[in-house]
Amino acid sequence: MNTRRTFLSVAAAAALSLGLAACGGSKAADPGESQSGASGNTAVSVGTIGLASDASLRIAEDQGYLREAGISGLEVKTVANPPAAIAAVQSGDIDVAYTPSVPFFNALNQGIDLTVIAPADGYPENALEMDAAELDDTGVYVPGGSDISSPRGLEGRKVSVPARKAQMEVTISEAIRQDGGDPSKVQWMVLDPASALDSLKNGRIDAAALVSPFTQQAGAQGNTLLASPGVTFFEKGAVGLWVAGSDQVEQDPEKYEAFRDAMVQAYEYGNENTDEAQGYAAEITGVDLETLRQGATTYWPLEAKFEDLNRANQKMTELGYQPQNAPFAEDSILGAE
Repeated sequence: MNTRRTFLSVAAAAALSLGLAACGGSKAADPGESQSGASGNTAVSVGTIGLASDASLRIAEDQGYLREAGISGLEVKTVANPPAAIAAVQSGDIDVAYTPSVPFFNALNQGIDLTVIAPADGYPENALEMDAAELDDTGVYVPGGSDISSPRGLEGRKVSVPARKAQMEVTISEAIRQDGGDPSKVQWMVLDPASALDSLKNGRIDAAALVSPFTQQAGAQGNTLLASPGVTFFEKGAVGLWVAGSDQVEQDPEKYEAFRDAMVQAYEYGNENTDEAQGYAAEITGVDLETLRQGATTYWPLEAKFEDLNRANQKMTELGYQPQNAPFAEDSILGAE
């Protein structure tokens, strides 16, 4: 299995343009026999943003699932952000890209034709019955002793997010709405995680939206978890997605089916072997393993269900983040009937 890890940089994010710059090594192994419709000499390039859930790619390699599916090489490229990843699959620079659901629907609204190849991370069917903090790698934190005791209390307050109108803002808005509040009254501020933690400590903001491992840092600094907005918004099923340009999928469906099948096997393995998956995640993210284990445990759904994804689509419309539901149908999911 040939593996190359490179970096994708954005030349102009607003225009969704992309530039490539290599910075990785390689390793090789025998491709083996194909057990799927792929030729056995099929290479796949994948764009990721370096999340813990990328451990599934390492599992698929090391357990031989990609080789068994007929994929002879995997090139993993780290992209700057989800719009850059979507631009790369649209142009054909890479075959498959990771994107959260909200940027996926934003892309559909912009007329970009994408196909969901497989889920990339998410929540189990009974997620709403479980401790959300154990499943959700995102969190809204307030300082210890804050008078904000529920999402509704964020009305009129300064809340930091990594980017405006992206996944964290959308999911927090739903948490506020479900709590009887008005998310339009929030004073949204854009801060990177380190700046958000510093601003929270010094009282420049009232709450910070963070992603692991910064959620663990927030707790260690004495801040209080106010809400786990991911589970509130998505409820269950796929959250992150592996997507591809629909034209590319039509040209070589066997390659994408092979990738999907290999990843499903990796998900089953990862869900059953959490310690091993977290070891891979620590290597990928550069986060200390013990710190990683203090946060949410990655869960991989085995399929992307239309009803789960479309529920998120509808919530984005209800919250006013899109004028109408994005053009999303069951045939936008590879293999859906």
